[in-house]
Amino acid sequence: MKSDRLLNIYTGLFLVFMFGPLILMVISSFNNISPPSVTEWRGFTTKWYSFFWMPQDELRADPVLRVLDRDRLISCFGNSIWVALIVVPLALLLGLSGAVLLTRWRSKANGVLWWVLLSPMLAPGVVLGLGALVFWGQVGINAGLFTIIMAQVTFIASYPMLILMARLQRQPIELEEAALDLGASPFRVFRRLTLPYLAPALVSAGVIAFMASIENYNTTMFAKGGACTLATEIGAMGRNPNGHPPVINAIGTVIITITVAGALLHTFLLSRERKGG
Repeated sequence: MKSDRLLNIYTGLFLVFMFGPLILMVISSFNNISPPSVTEWRGFTTKWYSFFWMPQDELRADPVLRVLDRDRLISCFGNSIWVALIVVPLALLLGLSGAVLLTRWRSKANGVLWWVLLSPMLAPGVVLGLGALVFWGQVGINAGLFTIIMAQVTFIASYPMLILMARLQRQPIELEEAALDLGASPFRVFRRLTLPYLAPALVSAGVIAFMASIENYNTTMFAKGGACTLATEIGAMGRNPNGHPPVINAIGTVIITITVAGALLHTFLLSRERKGG
């Protein structure tokens, strides 16, 4: 009984530690004060959210918002979407290849190959970013969105690989062997048996890869050159010596809302699928 009480206390403290700052960020995003604060309340406002579509005359009239470069922030967000749309399919393709190789190729080298394919995810983002910058610079490609994509793919591909490996390890390999014995080609077996079985895991891996690309800062920061993404631009705004603008809190609140809504929708669909099955 005492151990259960200690476990409950620890769990409660852990949840407060994890979600307390997020709750404070959400609350401060509706406070009419800059820098953001929850201890000094200046009135409820949604102008930090309407920053992106606020008329120019209202924007110039606000002493906090008029110093922000809205067009650049929107452009950086567009770059993040563009990068993610390229990183996700590449990461899924590489992750799928690695997952199939590690689960279907039986060799003594599998252990070494496992660590080789997983090592980019464990390497510091600074190393990956600088590595991509130096490597592509040697072949005459300047730092920019291309080097950001290459740097992100090197470690984001590991996430789909782990997710798809977990799914493949639950698939009865006897089905594939039976199909091969009956004359089906390896490609046909993969297309008709393996790929449909992996479809739910591919969707989950794609979502995770997309979020990892959008929020990545360390690797992107050292590989971007003169380009920018939403994460790097928010990082630059946050280094303001007078405190970061509350627009950052509003952006964070929107991202949290979308993430939670997506997680709830995914849980609902899984629950309905299980009940239907």
